[in-house]
Amino acid sequence: MISLINGQVVSNKDGQVVVKTTGGVGYLVFASLSGLKEWVVGKEAEVLTYLSVRENALDLFGFTTEAERGLFKKLLDVSGIGPKSALHILSLGSVEDISAAINRGDVGYLTQVSGIGKKTAERIAVELKNKLADLGVVDDGGPVGDAVAGLVSLGYSATDARVVVKGLNPSGKSSEALLKEALQKIK
Repeated sequence: MISLINGQVVSNKDGQVVVKTTGGVGYLVFASLSGLKEWVVGKEAEVLTYLSVRENALDLFGFTTEAERGLFKKLLDVSGIGPKSALHILSLGSVEDISAAINRGDVGYLTQVSGIGKKTAERIAVELKNKLADLGVVDDGGPVGDAVAGLVSLGYSATDARVVVKGLNPSGKSSEALLKEALQKIK
């Protein structure tokens, strides 16, 4: 299993990076969105990887953090989710945002990925709900999730609701207080 690659980035395009190690071997890695932004051609990089073994291919998938790779692995445990779909799900946002959406059962958020329909998104939410705590992310299912759900029920888009609520300080506030504050800020 190839778990980590250190080397110089020699190519970064079309969702893939090539990392050349000091031994002269170049590894083609399907990169997460954060990796594509972080790994600059000509610079040294450390790439956490996951090796996908299929009958006719060995594919490497690269990540910038252990939490990102952990979420990727959890997504692979869901029936119907392959490595490319899992990587596309990671492009939705931060590990924290994606984990929170899964814990809330936010199907609309997950269906933004091409190839992920309502049934698959529901399966992700059901199978992974409350199983992401070991990734070290904060669960915003409580008052924050309730505030987002409240805005959505009032007719605001899920994306707008998440953006507004994410900008609030939830410390010590009830769902109602967060919702009231969010309504004052939303346009």
